[in-house]
Amino acid sequence: MKQTNYDIAVIGAGIIGLATAMQLTDKYPSYRVIVLDKEKSTAKHQTGHNSGVIHAGIYYKPGSAKASFCYTGNKELRQFCDNNNVPYKMCGKLVIAIKDSEIPMLEELYKRGTANGVEGLQMIGKEELREKEPNAAGIKAIWSPNTGIIDYKKVATAYADIFKNNGGELLLDSKVISLSQSPENVFIETEKDTITAKHIINCAGLHADRIAGLMGLDTGIRIVPFRGEYYSVDKTRGNLINGLIYPVPDPAMPFLGVHFTTRIDGSVEAGPNAVLAFAREGYSKLSFNLNDVLNTVSFPGFWKMSVKHLRTGLSEQYRSLNKNLFLKSLQYLVPDIHMSDLIAPGAGVRAQAVDRGGNLLQDFSIIEQKNAIHVLSAPSPGATSSFTIGKHIVALAQKNFEL
Repeated sequence: MKQTNYDIAVIGAGIIGLATAMQLTDKYPSYRVIVLDKEKSTAKHQTGHNSGVIHAGIYYKPGSAKASFCYTGNKELRQFCDNNNVPYKMCGKLVIAIKDSEIPMLEELYKRGTANGVEGLQMIGKEELREKEPNAAGIKAIWSPNTGIIDYKKVATAYADIFKNNGGELLLDSKVISLSQSPENVFIETEKDTITAKHIINCAGLHADRIAGLMGLDTGIRIVPFRGEYYSVDKTRGNLINGLIYPVPDPAMPFLGVHFTTRIDGSVEAGPNAVLAFAREGYSKLSFNLNDVLNTVSFPGFWKMSVKHLRTGLSEQYRSLNKNLFLKSLQYLVPDIHMSDLIAPGAGVRAQAVDRGGNLLQDFSIIEQKNAIHVLSAPSPGATSSFTIGKHIVALAQKNFEL
């Protein structure tokens, strides 16, 4: 095998890995930096299946990393896109209360968003709601004008292009098989080469816990994959939706509920639900990977999580199997949506981090070792905040790696 030497190896060519690598090479142009990924193209998984929303920061607990990263990340992402000709649109978003019992949580979300510094946030009534989304149901809503839409694959490509122009190396189709260490280096064995690096940054997304495990790190966290299934709305009915329409979410869960998302290309998606996937890259109902399943069911935290959220889990699984029930969830927000409007089903997979206590990690989790940084959990708004998170990881690397 060929052996090559680098100062820093970033494992994972998703949006956060590429944002980090780009900013490493911006700040430290003399360092040799490589990005490794097992796929033949960048942004293959969570980034490539992202709904494309630029989040404003409404949902997140004030003081959390999510809240901090999202507020800054929204602005820094747009600035980056303006500077690099990546198109986006600030179409705005409605979070709608359909019934009186949802208003207290809606008001709590408004308080959170205001505390997080979300600009332009408004609480609006039925009349103004109808002006913005004539086909939506609801009695009260939060209007967020600083929520937008974008193609995150194009953002990732722009990060990668700058990284390569800075002298960084991108090695695709290179699955990491094993990691070993000496006092001064990490040896990364792939299917083709052995890469030597002084430090690694683990941005492997759906496989981040496994990469950490290969370095002997017991994080107490396991990635449990959840498939988010959605439909496209027939183009002839796309005028049903003007922007983004969301329900009031369950604050105990990290998922935002079935909603309507206008995409940057003008199409509209309806969904997703959130069902347990039987493969970490399980984009269809029939996807099954025995190793992934054993990895999930052998983790005590999975069973504790399942008991805590049994009713919700069963409800989501049933909705996955019953298109009529899926439709009813959509009609709760937009009554005029019909079965014939739902076409071209698709799915993404969320890398949901679960701890040993069965808790669904709702915030970012970044763990440092002497010669490594592991991004174990970077849920939504991870893509929105990618530029800011990359900057944060570089700051951690500067301190931890003594750059």
